[in-house]
Amino acid sequence: MPKKTVQEPSFEEALLQLEELVQKLETGELPLEEAMKLYEQGVQLTSLCNGRLKSAKLKMEELKKTQHEE
Repeated sequence: MPKKTVQEPSFEEALLQLEELVQKLETGELPLEEAMKLYEQGVQLTSLCNGRLKSAKLKMEELKKTQHEE
């Protein structure tokens, strides 16, 4: 049975999800287990966003370097 590929959210979708998680966590009204799950999701989304930003920055630097070489 082939594995289903889980599509990662775009940077914008991940950022929106992260903002929603933060709002939920800031209420302080969640049970501990649910708050921990949301926190874990937030860490994963933060990592995804940081990776996408780092990739975009490297791409921009590469394009600048290519432009200067011409």
